[in-house]
Amino acid sequence: MTIDDFLRPEDWLRPGAGPRYTQLRRRLQDAISQGILEPNASLPPEREIAEVTGLSRVTVRNAMQELVDKGLIVQRQGSGSFVADTTAKVEQLLLDLTSFSEDMAQRGMETSSVWLERGVVRGTAQETEVLGLEPGSSVARLNRLRVADGRPLAIERATLPLELLPNPLEVETSLYEVLARDGHRPVRAVQRFTALNLGAEQAELLDVPTGAAALSIERTSYLDSGQVAEFTQSIYRGDAYDFIAELRLSQS
Repeated sequence: MTIDDFLRPEDWLRPGAGPRYTQLRRRLQDAISQGILEPNASLPPEREIAEVTGLSRVTVRNAMQELVDKGLIVQRQGSGSFVADTTAKVEQLLLDLTSFSEDMAQRGMETSSVWLERGVVRGTAQETEVLGLEPGSSVARLNRLRVADGRPLAIERATLPLELLPNPLEVETSLYEVLARDGHRPVRAVQRFTALNLGAEQAELLDVPTGAAALSIERTSYLDSGQVAEFTQSIYRGDAYDFIAELRLSQS
């Protein structure tokens, strides 16, 4: 059943059943609870809802505002209204240097990857500079969609010197597992966080609306010797991931 069919007024709008905007709010709420409107799905524009239901734009707007107040929908300027995703977020403490696979395993979550790119390629100017390589050097690149319990959480692109990862095809699940096997596991990292809104291609991969909030993270990881081991550029869904940092009062 489409949302337009579900909103036909003859099936739910009744005299004496309360204010019309409240009845509409209940109907939209039913559509969400019954899965007719799924998490992150866009709602029809107010004008379209008004036409289907025969209600005024003011009535529709009041009903939508009640859903916003209840946290059931979110409104994005210039994009419209969307069903809120109330799935519990993954919380990541910024204390230990761990891989995505290790993070999810600690939570008892099953991980998988969709490979977008994996091989030896010519590094970009930024990649070779960060890795301390000559411009135009070849690098190992791993670009994949990271999925936990069937839900896409992040787009991750890791770039490494060929000295540390001569054959990127060896990485099937955990990159750090392969690096540790060869004695090249990073021991520290510096991360930079930036807020952004997803473009159409990124949003499609992460299964969220175009323009949805996300977090971009650039991480430079180092070996115990101080050599740069890895440069990772990741984009995490803003509605599915929380990063938590513990701060302590300086003793100096």
